[in-house]
Amino acid sequence: MRDVAHPCPPAAHRATSYLLAAALAALLAIASLLVAPSPAHAATYSAPVTQAVADLPVATENRTGYSRDLFRHWIDADGDGCNTRNEVLLSEADSAPSVGSGCSLSGGRWYSYYDATSYTSASSLDIDHMVPLAEAWDSGASRWSASRREAFANDLGFYGSLIAVSASSNRSKSDQDPAEWMPSGSRCRYVTEWVSVKHRWGLAVDSAEKQALTSYAAGCSQTVSVTIY
Repeated sequence: MRDVAHPCPPAAHRATSYLLAAALAALLAIASLLVAPSPAHAATYSAPVTQAVADLPVATENRTGYSRDLFRHWIDADGDGCNTRNEVLLSEADSAPSVGSGCSLSGGRWYSYYDATSYTSASSLDIDHMVPLAEAWDSGASRWSASRREAFANDLGFYGSLIAVSASSNRSKSDQDPAEWMPSGSRCRYVTEWVSVKHRWGLAVDSAEKQALTSYAAGCSQTVSVTIY
């Protein structure tokens, strides 16, 4: 007579299942610790400048309630003793200045592309908001929080937001948009940086501004490529 194999008793079968399930759960827990989560990616915008101009929303501007004091600047965001103005001067210098107590600057050399002139004194330079504070207010910043306006006024995250230029050219520009003022040279650079800042901060343009930007950008080959703030 052949021996007949007897199945495992029910209790033993259940114990084996529980052990297998526990082992599987432990392995999954270990695997989850070993696999790092994917980092969140900041939104970006990239397009030829002609397309970037076309993509800008058009809205009527309104300066009601504007005050320069609503955009707090210049701050020392990283606490290194140098405020935003001096950070830009240090970053854009063709020849680095000496840095003294309190981040005082001496010597150095800068090229102001608005008027194609070099300067050897920091006091001869202004830090221009590519999109002026009043223009930003007109174009959407009036709806921002105080902290977002402060971030805009001290934006070191995009090279084109803040530009070291001669005091005379900056004051000639004042708060005018490209329909009202353009530098004498490097106009493709200027248009590209202007449009980049508008996209970076989600700002609109008025109809005359868009028409001017469209006209200037037509002869430019640059690309707008920015991280959206």
